[in-house]
Amino acid sequence: MTDPFSSSGAKAPPKPFTVTEGVRKVRSFVLRQGRFTDAQQRAFDELWPRFGLDYAGAPRDFDAAFGRKAKRILEIGFGNGEALRHSAQRDPARDHIGVEVHAPGVGRLLNALAEDGADNVRLYHHDAVEVLEHEVADGSLDEVRIYFPDPWHKKRHHKRRLVNPEFAALLVRKLASDGRLHLATDWREYAEQMWDVLDATVGLTNAAGPRGHVPRPEWRPQTHFETRGQKLGHGVWDLLYNRS
Repeated sequence: MTDPFSSSGAKAPPKPFTVTEGVRKVRSFVLRQGRFTDAQQRAFDELWPRFGLDYAGAPRDFDAAFGRKAKRILEIGFGNGEALRHSAQRDPARDHIGVEVHAPGVGRLLNALAEDGADNVRLYHHDAVEVLEHEVADGSLDEVRIYFPDPWHKKRHHKRRLVNPEFAALLVRKLASDGRLHLATDWREYAEQMWDVLDATVGLTNAAGPRGHVPRPEWRPQTHFETRGQKLGHGVWDLLYNRS
């Protein structure tokens, strides 16, 4: 595989945190990392031992990782970490686990968490499906959040979309009996697929009724791109499901 960091003098993240391709046949992401800055490299070097969780492919003792017993929120594909950082600040009683494959975003969030003095956040730099399958115990998550996943808008790429029946069944297994699933997308056609999949998934109930959505909850901050899109008339759909 071509090194995604090799162009324009960009630096590679430490090898232990690099996702290995080829384990799953179809992934919901492509590693287009962009530039990896010196500050982001230092974040991995200096802050990963504090906030990072190395993928081991075995059940994780999150009580030990956080040093306490608390309810847990898992955010999949946190990007630059705006929503995860916001949630950790406003909800210190719960522990937050973020999963992201793109190293620059992980590096930026590591620096932000250090600035905040956060102690209720841990991060994976790995494929979220593999983390869920192998490191997260069944029934152990209070909430799962998936904000603006890649819509893979070309029809031939729809097979790469994260939200599919197999993945939905996996989420049901990992959520606690009173758990919650929150998704957001700005792509109407993807929202339609999410409804098709999730409304039909045993163990999930749409909080807004079949094919329903809710106003943006206060725990999800509005992003710069979302604000710009709304000014252009673009829609955003927040889907909320309860474990039933």
